Amino acid sequence: MFTDYNSNNIDRRDIITEQSNPISKEIDNLNTKELVDIFVEEDKKPQQAVAKASNEIAICIDRISDRLRNNGRLFYIGAGTSGRLAVLDAAECPPTFCTKPDLIQAVLAGGINAMTNSSENIEDDRTLSVTELKSRHFSSKDCLIGITAGGTTPFVLSALDYSMQISALSIAITCVPDCQVKLNSDVIIRLVTGPEIISGSTRLKAATATKMTLNIISTGVMIKLGKVYSNKMIDLSIKNSKLLDRALRIMNDILKVEKEEALELLDQSNGSVKLSCLIKLTGVSFDQANELLIRNDGSLRKALKSVNQDIFKKRL
Repeated sequence: MFTDYNSNNIDRRDIITEQSNPISKEIDNLNTKELVDIFVEEDKKPQQAVAKASNEIAICIDRISDRLRNNGRLFYIGAGTSGRLAVLDAAECPPTFCTKPDLIQAVLAGGINAMTNSSENIEDDRTLSVTELKSRHFSSKDCLIGITAGGTTPFVLSALDYSMQISALSIAITCVPDCQVKLNSDVIIRLVTGPEIISGSTRLKAATATKMTLNIISTGVMIKLGKVYSNKMIDLSIKNSKLLDRALRIMNDILKVEKEEALELLDQSNGSVKLSCLIKLTGVSFDQANELLIRNDGSLRKALKSVNQDIFKKRL
């Protein structure tokens, strides 16, 4: 049965994420403090890897934002740890930025059951990922981020190939250098974190760097789409008391209003912090505020600027 595992003809011996880390060679013979110190030192490398890929990350944010403004969607795809990180990042967007559930989606090899149950055998399948994308009507308007720490996962590579074929925006995130693995995508983010502390365990440094990168990409895209004003999440979804408290604090910070007035504004705006701020700062109605946001790409800052320009013109 194990002979089938070599069917993809991939030689992983020299891939950096599979190599032995000389720093941790005696880790099973160290005391606990020495063990922890190795982790602390090695976990500085994900930040360094992300910093080196900052140009590519910035390009991705701009290109994804452009697609989403034009009715595109963002898909993550991965297997194992990479896929679980994808699910985690996609799941955070609706409550944090009030996005529609289908705007940012994650495709995990093995489906949602693979979040808690191992399904690593599926990552060798080159057809299931494409079938899944087609079932979600993935199109040329959309974006795909394929996550493969070692750069060899067939489930992800076939999805990237398909994305390129249909002219969707294709982005690869990997933790191996170009000299070891070539990838078929429009943009490649290489997070070279080196050999893992436990050889081949990419849930460690590679996963840390990947999670950091996904955080930056999704948050950066949301900022570009007007989901943030100053450094406040003004499009949060108020679903519980913690989020209501957060909304009230944001409104107090931006508008300098007390709780009672903030609650009244939220009632007027159907629970939208962004609309509440626009109504309060400009004196326009709910419908007018909605129209202002539509005309200004959902950006509160742009909407406020356009109102001030209109007032200035009327005074001339």
